[in-house]
Amino acid sequence: MRVATSTISDNIVRQIQLLSSQQGKLQNQIATGQRISQPEDDPAAVGRVLNLETERRHVTQYANNTAKALEIAQASFSGLQGIKKISDRAGELATLGAGVLGPQAMTAYATETDQLIEQAVQAANTRFNGNYIYAGTAVDLPAVTVLRDVTGKITSATYAGNSAQAAIPLSEAASITPATNGTTNAGLAAFINNLVSLRDALNSGSTSAVSAAQTVVTASEDLIVSALADNGGVQTRIEASQAQQADRTTSVDQLISSETSADLPATIVKLNQTQTAYQAALQSAANIMRLSLLDYIK
Repeated sequence: MRVATSTISDNIVRQIQLLSSQQGKLQNQIATGQRISQPEDDPAAVGRVLNLETERRHVTQYANNTAKALEIAQASFSGLQGIKKISDRAGELATLGAGVLGPQAMTAYATETDQLIEQAVQAANTRFNGNYIYAGTAVDLPAVTVLRDVTGKITSATYAGNSAQAAIPLSEAASITPATNGTTNAGLAAFINNLVSLRDALNSGSTSAVSAAQTVVTASEDLIVSALADNGGVQTRIEASQAQQADRTTSVDQLISSETSADLPATIVKLNQTQTAYQAALQSAANIMRLSLLDYIK
């Protein structure tokens, strides 16, 4: 059976082209460290990688949510700490005022308490990223509004926020409310009103009135301490979630790498084998092309 010279030539050319393509692909894998550069390289693996990439994007979003939640919790904690310091000083003034000190001392303590009231209002209306953090979900308006007398002194405070809490997803199955709850937020206005009562009692010069005001100030402080403890628990949970997300991200990245990374030792061996086959094909082609028409006729 005779084979046409053109058929032999075409087969040789196709073989050389195939080996050349394989060489280029293996060289690219060694250079990039990736075994997949086109979907057709491994369609099944590409499908798995696309699913893993989707999961990684979700994990990244949850990580961003967690970071935001931690920032809100920390800002809330910082504000509560400031209010706790105000409460501590108010308690000291109440204790001093309940003793027999004379009207001048009582007036001096009342003046200082008036400044504590102003500080407390400022702390209750703390903003973070432009939002009032103690107003529930009504973040566009101050959490606490006040009334003042003709001299500019605060006479009462009212909570202007709501009791709702914004939840932030930490994973597919969990979310958290990093800001303080409605009870705490409304309690800040009550705390300011208790400070007003203490100031007025000090101005009155009545030690019994000061003692009564001290009792309600202490009750407000208990609420603040409880809120600080709750916030600490929230931060602990958020930080635990951050650690879990970091571990999950590492696991997903490892799975993606196992699907896409080239096995360099094995790839180098394959490249050497392909190069040898390519050289052999070129040599064979050269030898075959030198055959004359008479060689095929024989």
